[in-house]
Amino acid sequence: MTKMTLGSYPHMLGFEQLERLLERTAKTGNEGYPPFNIEQTADYAYRITLAVAGFPEEDLSITVEDRQLVIRGRQRDDADNRVFLHRGIAARQFQRSFVLADGVEVGEAIMENGLLHVDLSQSVPETVVQTINIRKG
Repeated sequence: MTKMTLGSYPHMLGFEQLERLLERTAKTGNEGYPPFNIEQTADYAYRITLAVAGFPEEDLSITVEDRQLVIRGRQRDDADNRVFLHRGIAARQFQRSFVLADGVEVGEAIMENGLLHVDLSQSVPETVVQTINIRKG
């Protein structure tokens, strides 16, 4: 069976980048940790909330790499001087990636009660009408 791509459709010109973004998003298997919410807070504003209990702010990083929002967490394992009878809370690291559309900008990040909130805003798209002149050949 042949794999259908966006380039296979004659009316979808120039969407190869979108196809690459979709493939990149599908390849980022995040195993569901940490859990997160995405909510729309206004017409062109969004908020991503990650449950990062146990991570101090200095162990979290937020970057934008090639139109991709990347949130990383690395917990320090301070178990060297502690004796656990049961260890159900493991020190683990994570990386969550979110592909951003053109015009989406990352605003502020707020840490509140073990939740990391990252605010996003999107510029209002302008309606562009262009008239193409037809010249005689």
